[in-house]
Amino acid sequence: MECQEGLDKLFEHNRGWAERHRAEDPGFFQKLAHAQVPDFLWIGCSDSRVPANEIIGLPAGEVFVHRNVGNLVSLTDFNCLSVVQYAVQVLRVGHIIVCGHYGCGGVQTALGADDLGIVSNWLSPISDMHAAHRKEIDLLPSAPAKTDKLCELNAIMQVRNLCRSAMLRNAWQSGQKLCVHGLIYGLEDGILHDLNVTVNRDGTAEAVFRSALARIFQTPGRVVD
Repeated sequence: MECQEGLDKLFEHNRGWAERHRAEDPGFFQKLAHAQVPDFLWIGCSDSRVPANEIIGLPAGEVFVHRNVGNLVSLTDFNCLSVVQYAVQVLRVGHIIVCGHYGCGGVQTALGADDLGIVSNWLSPISDMHAAHRKEIDLLPSAPAKTDKLCELNAIMQVRNLCRSAMLRNAWQSGQKLCVHGLIYGLEDGILHDLNVTVNRDGTAEAVFRSALARIFQTPGRVVD
């Protein structure tokens, strides 16, 4: 009975949502059913507090979304790469956003000593990032500051990984207009911040990455736009 009650609430919310959209735009769902033409691919964290469409104020149909724990982009993750390929080659999006968030549980888990099995394995790239930059991160005054800095670093590194993929390099080499952006979201205020790691052509990713990396370690606290 409890299971059905949970579903009933979802159906109730769904009907209310659908009715509101029909009231605002009677043809809304017909247009959505015909085709999707998003300009954005969002690669973000699975955290329930970071819903892509709501954060950037865009309706259904405007954002193609891939989410996983820790907003990781792995060149061996065929789930993520399939989403990227479809977004770039079929939907022809103009922008890919890699978005981390402050207070990320995935980052906190990667910093912990507990072995959580598959989750720990998945998050091992973040643990490796921490080890590689431990000297800079350890200079920060508190555990939350260290976690937040690693959240910024993680988003930047995922932009770098994505720009190294054959799909993006081929798209740029063929003349396709495509920008990749690294952003970070604040849970406490709902504000997105630009990590200044935007890449729009092949061969520039490493220089952009180095500049962004130097910038985040020049500031003791959170990134400032």
